[in-house]
Amino acid sequence: MKIKQDISIGENLKKLRKKAHLSQEEVAAMLELKGLSVSREMLSQMEQGRYSIRVSVLFVLKEIYKANWDDFFEGISFPAQN
Repeated sequence: MKIKQDISIGENLKKLRKKAHLSQEEVAAMLELKGLSVSREMLSQMEQGRYSIRVSVLFVLKEIYKANWDDFFEGISFPAQN
């Protein structure tokens, strides 16, 4: 079963990576060193909002990018709660 992504942080992932002056290949290699199997293609799809990011990957990206949690969700509006 595939879960539909409700909110995409892809654009912010891309901005954070570029701000850190890292290529997708470099980030994929750094994730691999941390024990997370994420290919450059998977990272690309995450940045395009076409692949849901695992929480474990998000935690390591926060470390790699030296980012705050708010940086990942900047400019994103959450759907209204009923």
